[in-house]
Amino acid sequence: MKITWFGHSAFRLEFGNSVVMIDPFLTGNPAFGGDAEAASAGATHVLLTHGHGDHIGDAVAICARTGAKLVTNYDLAMHLGRKGVAALDPMNTGGTTDQGEFTVSLTQALHSSVEQDENGVSHCLGNPNGIVVTPKDKAEPVVYHMGDTDIFSDMALVDELYRPAVAMVPIGDRFTMGPRAAALSVKRFLPSVRVAIPCHYATFGLLLPDASGFVAAMEGANAKVLVPEKGKAFTP
Repeated sequence: MKITWFGHSAFRLEFGNSVVMIDPFLTGNPAFGGDAEAASAGATHVLLTHGHGDHIGDAVAICARTGAKLVTNYDLAMHLGRKGVAALDPMNTGGTTDQGEFTVSLTQALHSSVEQDENGVSHCLGNPNGIVVTPKDKAEPVVYHMGDTDIFSDMALVDELYRPAVAMVPIGDRFTMGPRAAALSVKRFLPSVRVAIPCHYATFGLLLPDASGFVAAMEGANAKVLVPEKGKAFTP
């Protein structure tokens, strides 16, 4: 599997014939600064953790351009269907769907998922989620994208059910876990994780500017911390 981080919580997974975009906030992402079309070229699936704009990002445009299937919670899927996404695979917390070469499972996350329209009216877009991508090729790692969340002890159940080897961990504080809680979530509740990738930081001024606190807090963990270079693919 090749993984590319585009800043914030946006990732691209490539394995087999699948190209999976998770939370593809590209256009308008100050931490990205690349070519959104190139970053999402060949996408077969778009997975969304929740309905905030910095996670929906370019989802509608990517699906229109590539024909990618959108997989997310039911309410958010219906919302984006009304915005023109044709290939929808709605699901909800606790469910698993078959995507051909892999399955997608939605876990809980402690956050919010409401969008305000241009008139200031709030629209609930389902519950926030984490996402587990389980390739059917056992040589490929199971990936757990936590979404935006605080630490919660039932992360241990995510580990027991899915045995993720790779975790994308939000560390930026204020809207998600900070470094100390993020490190504790991996060390205490996710013993299967061997590679922890920090995300959701250094995007806006309200978030922590770097991953150094998380790296320090992970000292002594079984999992290694991988702080990727934005836009450069790596193998975990």
